[in-house]
Amino acid sequence: MKVFRGLPNAASRAPCALAIGNFDGVHRGHQALLARLREVASKMELESAVMTFEPHPREFFAARAGDPSKAPTRIASLRDKLQSLAKAGVDRVIVEHFNAHFASLSPQEFVEKILVQGLHVKWLIVGDDFCYGAKRAGNVATLIEAGKQYGFHVESQPTVTSSGTRISSSAVREALLHGDFARAEELLGHPYAMSGHVIHGKKLGRTIGFPTLNVRVAHKHPALSGIYIVQVHGLDEQPLPGVASIGVRPTVDDSGRVLLETHLFDYSQQCYGRLIRVEFLKKLRDEEKYIDLPTLTAAIARDAVQARTYFKQLTDAATSATDRI
Repeated sequence: MKVFRGLPNAASRAPCALAIGNFDGVHRGHQALLARLREVASKMELESAVMTFEPHPREFFAARAGDPSKAPTRIASLRDKLQSLAKAGVDRVIVEHFNAHFASLSPQEFVEKILVQGLHVKWLIVGDDFCYGAKRAGNVATLIEAGKQYGFHVESQPTVTSSGTRISSSAVREALLHGDFARAEELLGHPYAMSGHVIHGKKLGRTIGFPTLNVRVAHKHPALSGIYIVQVHGLDEQPLPGVASIGVRPTVDDSGRVLLETHLFDYSQQCYGRLIRVEFLKKLRDEEKYIDLPTLTAAIARDAVQARTYFKQLTDAATSATDRI
């Protein structure tokens, strides 16, 4: 899969079938849209392309309004989004920098400069609630009319539902906010996880008996915050059990940077630079600020005991089920 930061140069602007959206989480609704994109691209002998945005448009407008709280939490990093799009079989992805200039494009300019001149779109699919152009003045109806004028077909993806409710990034965020990982998996089509390279930290964890694998979180407002039972993929043939914290670490750091810290049980190998995937299984509690390190250490010890008990119960249940066969 080819990835372009902004519009491709002239030599790379092959005619394409295009999907446009934020694709945060690439949930089952997105997956249905991408399957339709691949189907048509194959029939028309075109490359399948996706245009997505960084930052999320609502994040941009929230920052411009001076109210970051209006920005949506992020389900996935750009890395994880691109990995999901590659898994979906997309040929190329255009990561468009959503800034003041892009936001000011009129619907007509968006069609002419981005879709026609910039991407040579021949077929286009969007969600049925898609809006575009300054002040969200363009919609699916105006896009269909523009397609007739410029020679590309427009299709809108109907709502995809699960258990009677619409599958959306907002629904995934809601599930993650409440620690409902079964519901999140139902919406996503796979267990929820975050990936990243292990980086050097302050080495505080090892001094208090709980060394951690640290992964930088790119966004200030991830969809998760708190302490979780997890398993880590990428270090062994089987996922490794552990307990993780994702947040700003208020007891030991006042920088406001978000970090994912994972303590693996009975594991001591060096992992700096390794790419890992942390799969979230159960929320234990919210992040807290403690009065001192001993109090923090005691809390981590309690978390570890709960996590070990959780994994032991899973093992016992699996053994019992095997014995009954």
